[in-house]
Amino acid sequence: MTPTLVRRHRPSAVSPGSRARDWAEIQERMLVPLYEAVYQRLEVGPDTRLLGLGCGSGLALLMASARGAHVCGVDTDAGRLALAGERLLPQDGHASPGHRVRLGQGGPASVAGPGDPAFTLVTAFDPLYCAGDDARHLAAALSEAAGHAAYGAPVVLAGWGPQERCAASGALRVAARLADPMCAPSRWRPSGRDDLEDLARRAGLRPDGSGRVACPYGYADMGSALRGMLSTGAFDAAIEATDEEQVTKELTEALHPHLRHDGTVWLPNVFRYLIARV
Repeated sequence: MTPTLVRRHRPSAVSPGSRARDWAEIQERMLVPLYEAVYQRLEVGPDTRLLGLGCGSGLALLMASARGAHVCGVDTDAGRLALAGERLLPQDGHASPGHRVRLGQGGPASVAGPGDPAFTLVTAFDPLYCAGDDARHLAAALSEAAGHAAYGAPVVLAGWGPQERCAASGALRVAARLADPMCAPSRWRPSGRDDLEDLARRAGLRPDGSGRVACPYGYADMGSALRGMLSTGAFDAAIEATDEEQVTKELTEALHPHLRHDGTVWLPNVFRYLIARV
């Protein structure tokens, strides 16, 4: 009998809760320039009722709330959402009727009640959602969110800029190469020029302007860089297809050219955002 080759997967040594904490403490802040640019351009303030899709651990919502906006956020990651609650909700974890923050796990319906006023801004800032199979799910979520938004309300999508201007592309190619496309397709691929516009049209939205923002990834040391990059979720499929030790080894090699003499790791990146209309 011919022996059958069986690939054995070693479980991740890091818990999902630790990944969520690494995202909140290390990685999420890398997108602050993007959040600031969008909020400034759209004049987010007390009259804004914002819905954040894929709100993560809530930093973008916190920044909008600081401008006076009423913010609602949804995410499928329970760990990140719990951290968002710690940042944004009262100590008991529940918003009062007059509170200007609402969080929900799942889709827009989890935070949009039948009698609520329409959202005036919808954001989907996580660039990973603009590639691969997740784009189909996001198009459906965007279409659902548009049903709860005012006519003409802006919907903001974010994605990677040109590869030659995104130093993180080399590290993310490790994720794509190691993932098994048959059972665990990668959540990252190079961005196409019209990806965001195609996604908006698929969701029934009208593209209406765009911009680019420099969002460098800067880390105190290689360990922080590894934790931050792994927390994005981009490498989950690669870890599932191989193991965390292999992914960490190859990711370290990919990041090494960006290690500076003082031990910090610096990856200049440019992100692109699209403003579409309901």
